[in-house]
Amino acid sequence: MKVRVDQEKCQGHTLCAMIAPDMFQLSDIDGSSSAVTEVVPDDQIELVREAAHSCPEQAILIEDD
Repeated sequence: MKVRVDQEKCQGHTLCAMIAPDMFQLSDIDGSSSAVTEVVPDDQIELVREAAHSCPEQAILIEDD
């Protein structure tokens, strides 16, 4: 599974980083999120799915292998 954050949609709500702190990092400049790595480790898959589902802007994009 791969993940990325659509920077055009992300409004910096920070929910993704609260749900999956090992997978998402927040910008010090505007609070927007980005994925720490594109490839999601097996132990993070459910957290990344929960983060994507919780994103108010639906800015987290998941691509299943």
